[in-house]
Amino acid sequence: MTTQRLLLLDTASLYFRAFFGVPDSMRAPDGRPVNAVRGLLDFIARLTEDYRPTHLACCWDNDWRPAWRVELIPSYKAHRVAEPTGSGIGEMSHSDETEIEESPDALAVQVPMIIDVLGALGLAVVGKDGYEADDVIGTLARTSGIPTEVVTGDRDLFQLVDDQRQIRVLYIARGVGKHDRVDDAWIRNRFGVPAADYRDFATLKGDPSDGLPGVAGVGEKTAAQLITKYGTIEGILAAASEPKSVIAPGVRAKLAAAIDYLAVAPEVVGVVDNLDLGVRLDDLALPSAPADPDRFADLTADLGLGGSADRVLAALKAS
Repeated sequence: MTTQRLLLLDTASLYFRAFFGVPDSMRAPDGRPVNAVRGLLDFIARLTEDYRPTHLACCWDNDWRPAWRVELIPSYKAHRVAEPTGSGIGEMSHSDETEIEESPDALAVQVPMIIDVLGALGLAVVGKDGYEADDVIGTLARTSGIPTEVVTGDRDLFQLVDDQRQIRVLYIARGVGKHDRVDDAWIRNRFGVPAADYRDFATLKGDPSDGLPGVAGVGEKTAAQLITKYGTIEGILAAASEPKSVIAPGVRAKLAAAIDYLAVAPEVVGVVDNLDLGVRLDDLALPSAPADPDRFADLTADLGLGGSADRVLAALKAS
């Protein structure tokens, strides 16, 4: 009996990497750019061949900058906002007034193609209005009940790593072909904290790329030291309020200055893991052939997917 395994794709992370890593000379017969489409298919083929999942989900940003996160921290991803056009990356059912993430036009036009191709293949695309792909991934990873690999270039998802539940991250920052297999030992070795404490660690140090300021003057080393000694942000703040605490006066002052941020940031940084996604594990079963072979053949011809289409079909057949 085949051991069930779930592969969760942070889809935008993959197609952004494909767009910037695959030559833009890859074009459809009519001249449209397809480098992100082809690159994503190649990534899926490679990951499927390497990890042999029985289930796979292409997790989607139905809302890449949820209002509830922005309400808590207005700077959240604010620097990424582009003028709304109604055709932004990550949109599936948004109105024309929805904020969109700034990205090259040559990538934006490929997102509908990606959705069409994934649908023709029969690969599950899973999103939730009002939530990011991270939250979809968190929910599926923690509720699937089977060993799970999360493919992403986003370190925030390290908080999901759980050796007992057999959840790990395939971290693609150095490339899909050179990805790191992130388990609890990897996180402890790299950051000095266990995976279970990564959310609070990330909250303290902040992440400028997401518009999260962190605690000014507290970097990775100090954040790890505080968490190691006091366990949680609540524990750290409680210790900082004690006159006899060994926390240095300078660090106390930095924590006090960030008290409003620390009251809300863990909720923003934390991945939601209890969404009603309307899918069961069976819905994520990896197909051995396209769900709509005629449609996939038409898209392959229209978009000039060539070897990328062949490789993903071969990977699915071998799964």
